[in-house]
Amino acid sequence: MIETVFRTEGVPAGERFGYWRECMTRLLCPMDMDTDADADSDDVMPFHAETRLLQLGSLSIWPGAMRQPMRCRRTPWLIRQSDPENYHLSLPMNGSMAVSQAGREAVHGANEMYVVDTSQPYECRVFDGPLRGVGLEVPKSLVPLPAGAVGRLLTRRLSAQDGMGALLGGFLTRLAEDSDAYKAADEQRLETILIDLFTATLASHLDADDDLPPETHHRSLPLRIRTFIQHHLHDPDLTPGAIAAAHHISTSHLHALFRDQDLTVSAWIRHQRLEHARRDLADRVQYAAPVHRIAARWGFTHHAAFTRAFTAAYGLSPRDYRHQAHGTRSSATGPAELRLLGTAI
Repeated sequence: MIETVFRTEGVPAGERFGYWRECMTRLLCPMDMDTDADADSDDVMPFHAETRLLQLGSLSIWPGAMRQPMRCRRTPWLIRQSDPENYHLSLPMNGSMAVSQAGREAVHGANEMYVVDTSQPYECRVFDGPLRGVGLEVPKSLVPLPAGAVGRLLTRRLSAQDGMGALLGGFLTRLAEDSDAYKAADEQRLETILIDLFTATLASHLDADDDLPPETHHRSLPLRIRTFIQHHLHDPDLTPGAIAAAHHISTSHLHALFRDQDLTVSAWIRHQRLEHARRDLADRVQYAAPVHRIAARWGFTHHAAFTRAFTAAYGLSPRDYRHQAHGTRSSATGPAELRLLGTAI
C-alpha cells in the first residue's frame, strides 16, 4: 500500500493554508477553500492540518486531522475543469462537518458518515476544530448501483455504528490505523472487500440489496457473519443454527462458508472466545477478576471445560497463564516449570 504524508507543520505560518489548498486540490479534485485562520492575527492560531494518502489500487484512503474551521466548495466551473468521477465518503471521528449537495444540507458528527459526488457541486464546512476523520475515494464506475439511486443518499447521515455501516467504518478505520500490517499481495483483496462494503452500505440504506451482484453478496456475507459472532460471543446459546437463522441462510450454507476458510463454525467461535479470555487474563486492570467470571463473560458456562480448552490452546492453565503474563508466581507452578510451559504459547 503506497503511503504519502502531507502536513502543514514545518511550512511558514503565512504559507500553510495555501500549501494545504494546493495539495488537496491537486490530489483530490479542484476546490475553492478558505479558512478563518490568519497568521497575522494574535488571536487566531496559524492553520494546522495533516493527512496521509493511502493508495489501495484504484481507491484512495485519507486519514487526517485539522485544528481550525475551514470551508471548501466544488463549483460547476471547477467540475468542468477536472472531474475524477468519484464518490467521496467522509467518516468524522471527532468534531463536526456540514455538507450540502443536490439541494440538501446536513451536519454530521462523530461516526456519522456521508457521501458526496465529485461530478456535482457541493460545499463542506468544518465549524470548529479539532476535527479528525477518514475519507475514502471510490471511482463511480466500480459501484454496481444506479447513479440515480446513489444520488438519493448524497449528504445523508450513514451511521458507522450499526449494520453494514459499522462493517464499513470499522474496516476503513482499521486499514487507516494498521496500514503497515498489510503486504503488497493483500492489496487486491483489500480493494475488493472495501468496494463491496461501500456498495453494500449504500444498498442497505436504499433497501436495494437485490440490486447487488451475487458475487458482492457472497463476499460480504462472511464479514457480516463474523461481525455478528464477535458481538454475541458472550451468549452461551450462540450456535451454528442461531447464526444461520439470524442471517436467513441454512446451516449447511453457513458451514460451507466456513469450509472455504478451512475452519468449522464452532472452532472459530471457540477460538475467538479463548482469545478474548486470554487478553482479559493478561490485562493488569482485570487481575483481581476471578478466572471463572472472565470465562463466563465470553460464553463459557462450565469452568472445567474452559480450563481444558484454554490449556489445550495455549499450553498453560488460565491461572498459570495469568501468573506468567503478570510476572507473578502461581501457587501450583514453580518458576522453572513456568518457563518450560511458556514455550508452548
